[in-house]
Formats: sequence, C-alpha cells, structure tokens
Amino acid sequence: MLMLLSACQPTLNWRESRPFGSGAVALFPCRPEVDQRPGMGLAQCEAAGKRFALSWADLPVPTQVSPALKAMAQALATKLGQPLPPGWALQVPGMTPLPEAAEYRLAATAAVTYIAVFAHGGRVYQAVMTAEQDDKTAWESFRAGLAVEVAR
Repeated sequence: MLMLLSACQPTLNWRESRPFGSGAVALFPCRPEVDQRPGMGLAQCEAAGKRFALSWADLPVPTQVSPALKAMAQALATKLGQPLPPGWALQVPGMTPLPEAAEYRLAATAAVTYIAVFAHGGRVYQAVMTAEQDDKTAWESFRAGLAVEVAR
C-alpha cells in the first residue's frame, strides 16, 4: 500500500506513525511532532504546503462522545469562518460505530480543510488536513491510513 501511495504522490513521503498515547495508527507524509497532555494529545506535521494533524481526547463520561464528535467538527468550521457542510459517513478500522463519525470538506478562498471525527470507547479523535489548494488524493491517503489499535 505504501508503494502505491508513494507512486501517486512523489512529493509526500508517507510513513506509518503511532503517536504515543493516542491508541491510533496514522499514515503521515512527514514525521509528526507529538504534544501530549493528560487525557489529550496532538500529532502534526507539514509537507508540500499541507498541514496534517491527528488529535485525541479522553472524555470522562461515555455519553459525551456523540455530542463531542458533532461539536469538534462544528468548532473547527466556526474557527475557519465556514458553515459546517453535511458530512459523509466515516469508517476507521477499530473505531466505535457511531452515526456522528463523519468527514467533512471546508473550502474557503485561502485554503481547503478536510476533517474526520471518530471515536473508540470514551476517546474522540479528529484528523485534519489543510492545504492552499484542494488535494483530495492526499486527504484520502491520510484518512485511509487511520486506524484505532484495539487492545488484545
């Protein structure tokens, strides 16, 4: 799979990453820097004019997960001054199946941002790619490389 992705996008050097404390696997096109605090974290990097990020947070009450997924996408859209468009269903290996797990595309004059929100148990995740020009292929590579590592 990595060979196929590399052939499609020679400027992006895709590599598997397991950000410490995230419980997730992500395919980043650059080495992510990880910032972790109790109950939350962020892994991010920039390559070929695109910013890629995976954030996670533990919620104290499991019933907060569905509202949190909706709120995360809405908060980013609001921060970017965009209305939140309808999302489309998202499947990430190992995630807890929830109707609020979705991905979105926000397009502004200066940038295009893709967002994916999903959860596993009481942990919520948000994956984001922002680029000056739309690059759906890079987003699909990033999103397809996401997985939750389920304890065995």
